[in-house]
Amino acid sequence: MTKIAKVTSQIKQGPDGSNVTFIPGAIPPGRKKKRSRLWLWLPVAIIALGAGYYAWSTYGASTSTAAVITQPVVRADIENAVTAVGTLDSIKSVDAGAQVSGQLKVLHVEIGDKVTQNQLIAEIDPATIQNRIEIDQAELANLQAQLVSKKAQLVLKQANIERQRNLVATRSVSQSTLDQAVADLATAEADVNALEAQIRKQQATLDGDQVDLGYTKIYAPMAGTIAAVPVKEGQTLNASQTAPTIVTIADLSTMTVKAQVSEADVSKLKIGMDAYFTLLGQPGKRYAGKLRQIQPTPDIENNVVLYYALFDVPNTDGDLMISMSAQVFFLQSSAKNVLVVPSSAIRSQRNSGEAENGKRTFEVSVVDAAGKTLVRKVEVGIRNRVNAEIKSGLDEGDLVVVGQASDANNPGNGGGNRSQRGQRMPRMF
Repeated sequence: MTKIAKVTSQIKQGPDGSNVTFIPGAIPPGRKKKRSRLWLWLPVAIIALGAGYYAWSTYGASTSTAAVITQPVVRADIENAVTAVGTLDSIKSVDAGAQVSGQLKVLHVEIGDKVTQNQLIAEIDPATIQNRIEIDQAELANLQAQLVSKKAQLVLKQANIERQRNLVATRSVSQSTLDQAVADLATAEADVNALEAQIRKQQATLDGDQVDLGYTKIYAPMAGTIAAVPVKEGQTLNASQTAPTIVTIADLSTMTVKAQVSEADVSKLKIGMDAYFTLLGQPGKRYAGKLRQIQPTPDIENNVVLYYALFDVPNTDGDLMISMSAQVFFLQSSAKNVLVVPSSAIRSQRNSGEAENGKRTFEVSVVDAAGKTLVRKVEVGIRNRVNAEIKSGLDEGDLVVVGQASDANNPGNGGGNRSQRGQRMPRMF
């Protein structure tokens, strides 16, 4: 059996007075258009909500919270020092030079050789000086022969004057003859004296040439190491004006450190204070000594006044060499196995006028086991640019605040990534 539903129509009067027929179950045209527009805006609203949530979860948490960077209190050694840059030099060195001119015949040493005092190190060709000695000896022999002749004449003159005196006494000769004999005797004595003076002069010349002959062999004036050899075998040396250097001998058993200290720090140095240095090739090894001299005359470079501070260190192993660069530290104070925190964690107490016993008071921020940040008053000892000694107020293992991190979820940023902070998106909701 088929059922037929009857649809009844309703007639209502429209706004313009006309009759409008509404069929039950039918959607008016205006309402259908509004409902279709709502479906178009719904995906846009969902996307906007999702973007807002992502922005809040990614960036909002990092801007709303701030993490702190902490470091534990540890035990370590600490020192406060004046730093400088220096160079190494031998404690003693000497230039062995040539005192006579001539050709360098033999050179017995090379750079790096160790020599003892009075060891033969070089020889100059002695031929020219040997020839001079031969001439001097011949001239000396000639003068000595002349002296013998003059002395014989002197004896004859003396005998003649005695004879003339006897003759004058007997009135056999005149007085003038005796006077002539006296004059001849004086002349003979003068000739003998002159020859003796020439002989002494010639002997001195001979002795000088023999000394020069000895100078043709150069001996080491001190024990040490050959540091430089500026000449070569066969080279002609001219010692008429200056003594040419043949070798430089340095005592490398002890080295001197010449550190350049600025005028701002030189007043902090005291003679006898502890000092040490490290080398570029051995940064972990210290060479210790004591400050022995501060040279009063500075070295001025580009309007920077630098003073030389010197101290000595033993070189038993021979690792230290001339002109090595050294990082020098002059110790003002030091302590071993004490509580140490970074200097950045320490700050002066806010009420600086309430200093105890005229000393400055300091405080640090500490994170306890519950994660709360507390402020503690501390007593600071030795302090440098990196670390500071804590005498009281903290215990080993306490976590002190050394800075702020911008990203709590990324502590590896080391205080926050500045480039990321500059590109951070603003909060959208």
